[in-house]
Amino acid sequence: MLFLLSPAKSLDYDTPLPPELPHTLPQFVSDSAQLIDVLKEKSPQDIASLMSISDTLAGLNVARFGAWRSKFTAANSRQAIMAFNGDVYEGLQAQSLSADDLGWAQDHVAILSGLYGVLRPLDWMQPYRLEMGTRLPTSAGATLYKFWGPRIAEYLNKRLRADTTPVVVNLASQEYFKSVDLKTLKARVIECVFEDYKSGQYKIISFYAKRARGLMARYAIENRLTTPHQLEGFNVEGYAWHAASSSPERLVFRRKVAGN
Repeated sequence: MLFLLSPAKSLDYDTPLPPELPHTLPQFVSDSAQLIDVLKEKSPQDIASLMSISDTLAGLNVARFGAWRSKFTAANSRQAIMAFNGDVYEGLQAQSLSADDLGWAQDHVAILSGLYGVLRPLDWMQPYRLEMGTRLPTSAGATLYKFWGPRIAEYLNKRLRADTTPVVVNLASQEYFKSVDLKTLKARVIECVFEDYKSGQYKIISFYAKRARGLMARYAIENRLTTPHQLEGFNVEGYAWHAASSSPERLVFRRKVAGN
């Protein structure tokens, strides 16, 4: 099985890394360089408008695009799983994974990315912000979905080639999962949904759902999950599989917090 994650807007390039942490290089560096060339032509005002961000954040990302290089080094990069710092990665807590855990994650986790296409956990990554839903015109079309086309799905197929029954577990947002061309993907897709009880009903609450995706990824890593059935055992931070609300392709996990 291959577990898909979204990236995070928030990055951490300051926290010291575990000693002797291995690294690999991204698969689509030449494609990333093409996007950087397009982005370098944009002014801070263009970036602010394109990404709907503040002038301060726009200036930061213009500087990042200007500093980006096709040669990745320890000075300008860090492993993707250590660099992302949003809600999903708060649940994943990669800093506390063992070396063996990180090695397993490298083979079974893929992080979708607007700039890098797909990253393995230990792929070096230079800092950036470019959400997959950004309408950035390139020679391939008006959006990043057009730019990446079937290549992400083709790459996932290669990652899954050794599996007799390939399965993708989608822990990414819909914005990012849309970058996977399902006509090209040769795998069964299972979606994990996380619901919390609030105001008398179970519903998806964005902050908790994002964190739960990271918790599920960590659960898969630590328990070396290899079959869809094993996902049903997820029981972290009060979540439990809810059979009546689930289907084979959509596993629902629910949690009722005290006081609600």
